[in-house]
Amino acid sequence: MADNGRRRAFIGSFTAAGGPGIVTAEADPDSGALTVLGSVESVLDPSYLALSPDGETLYAVSETAEGAVAAYRVSGDRPEPAGPPVPVGGSGPTHLSLFDGHLLTANYGSGSVTAVPVRPDGTLARSVSGVLRHTGAGPHTPRQQGPHAHQVQPDPSGRWAVSVDLGTDSVRVCTLTDGTLAVHRETALRPGSGPRHLAFHPGGGHAYVVNELSPSITVCRWDAAEGVLTPLAETPVLPGAPAGDAYPSGIAASPDGRFVWTATRGDDVLSVLAVEGEGLRLVATVPCGGHWPRALTASGGFLYVANERSGDVTWFAADPHTGIPRRGGSIRVPAASCVVLG
Repeated sequence: MADNGRRRAFIGSFTAAGGPGIVTAEADPDSGALTVLGSVESVLDPSYLALSPDGETLYAVSETAEGAVAAYRVSGDRPEPAGPPVPVGGSGPTHLSLFDGHLLTANYGSGSVTAVPVRPDGTLARSVSGVLRHTGAGPHTPRQQGPHAHQVQPDPSGRWAVSVDLGTDSVRVCTLTDGTLAVHRETALRPGSGPRHLAFHPGGGHAYVVNELSPSITVCRWDAAEGVLTPLAETPVLPGAPAGDAYPSGIAASPDGRFVWTATRGDDVLSVLAVEGEGLRLVATVPCGGHWPRALTASGGFLYVANERSGDVTWFAADPHTGIPRRGGSIRVPAASCVVLG
């Protein structure tokens, strides 16, 4: 959000692991550097954040067994609560996004997606309008004994809500009518792949699904007119066998559509993949600047990485020709989990 010529970054964290809650930072538009301005701890584990289109309201999940969302005004250096938290009727919400006048949450623990109405002033209604419960399982135990919705977001056309489920190895394309979510189509991915997050190509015709249980990206064709996602190929995000545990987390596509970046926990690297027609080619991997990169955000020619276990947020300048990130610096944020820029 621009405020008196300043650009803001908002950082989520796990309070149960010593995180400060939601952190506000100033982002330098030339260097990408972050400077902490203030923080608020009003809900437990605000692990994922989303900013309203006008930049005035910030939304946060509370990734707890009970599960909730909360709204904040962000005109100052410290987020101010805008109403009480709203229970989402699902456990462990890990992601949220705005869609058609509602705030949607992906609830990992209960394997469901929730819709909460958003009032005209940006505050939240006191109760949900609908909960869509996923069903199914996968071959990887114990991670796939049931559904685990990990992300939900609108497609570029704004017609569909797309939810990614790690537990069922599938992506659901959904509609939202009068506050009620319904599955339009479910797309199966490779059994055991464990899809976590999805990023759309800026051209709108393709989507890239990063898989947590196998270090790879599934490239898909996206038909917005029909709401159909078609898997095409799977590309590894590491050059060889993982050095140890390797669990991809974040994914982002460059605004010019030439590159896709991922973060992988365990190996603690960022991967650069070049977009070549309907496929991807792994170009390089670079250290993520910390330990356990939980989330990756691309904005203004920079990449921001929330390194959960080393407790920092690192920024990189992305080379416009090669896509390869160059480390710029970092700030201390214990148990950092995501970064959102306005």
